[in-house]
Amino acid sequence: MAFTGPLEDRVAIRELMDTHAHGVMAKDPAIWGSIWAEDAYWALPEYPDLGGYTGKEAILAGWIESLKHYGLDNGTRPMVYFMQPGEIAVDGNAATAVAYTIEIYDDPFTGKRVHATGRYDDELKKIDGRWLFTRREYRTVFAD
Repeated sequence: MAFTGPLEDRVAIRELMDTHAHGVMAKDPAIWGSIWAEDAYWALPEYPDLGGYTGKEAILAGWIESLKHYGLDNGTRPMVYFMQPGEIAVDGNAATAVAYTIEIYDDPFTGKRVHATGRYDDELKKIDGRWLFTRREYRTVFAD
């Protein structure tokens, strides 16, 4: 079964995914940054210009810099971004999840509009009663 563990925890994790997507669409660092644990790791191995970031401060700084390049109309508008969970498995104060994304953005290297679907493989912890991402690794599933 793709969704296991207490419903309350799974809903909170789903809302964390929704907060990620809302932060992207709003281009709001406070919203987007609120999803990360202090010692988190964000991996983007298919984007060598972005790579990976360790620690909430570095993750947020990398994301803010990426907004200058990954968006619409030379980064003046946010990319179109939606996220849907594929699975959430809660085990006590730890969880794993898979989330799929739908993205529309202008490639900063070619200028071409990209319609993409991606996949996040996630690890989370409940810290001080709140779920946070401790690791997110992104891979492209499809891009035209």
